[in-house]
Amino acid sequence: MSVVYHRRHRSASQRLMTKVTSQEIAQFRSQLADDPSDMEALDLIEDCDGDLEDAAMTLAIRAGQQPERANSEWLDALARKWRVVICEQEYREDLLNTSVQKLMEHLKATPTFPKILATPVLIYVLKQGVNHFCEPLDLLK
Repeated sequence: MSVVYHRRHRSASQRLMTKVTSQEIAQFRSQLADDPSDMEALDLIEDCDGDLEDAAMTLAIRAGQQPERANSEWLDALARKWRVVICEQEYREDLLNTSVQKLMEHLKATPTFPKILATPVLIYVLKQGVNHFCEPLDLLK
């Protein structure tokens, strides 16, 4: 699956959004079909017309979190918070091949990770580009 990074500029006063296409959603569905919470997250992304940040914010609120930043900043901050785990070498090769199952299982097994947000966080990382997202950690090695 080829995940292309899309950003659409709405207006000077509005944020940029990460757009997930219906084809990309279908490809993630085929990988994550066994997990109802992943399907719920993908349904919501689809309901939000592919706006990943809006969907993630809605899921966060449903999970009892109270994000206090703009949608785009909040999802980015959440992904960065978990960058060390997401960029572990054992998962990076899978992510580079757009395979999210092993890392998804790992994140959901981590007690402090908000499980319902695993899908939007991993899609966000893929849309940013795995190597680009992990680059700050690579520079520390």
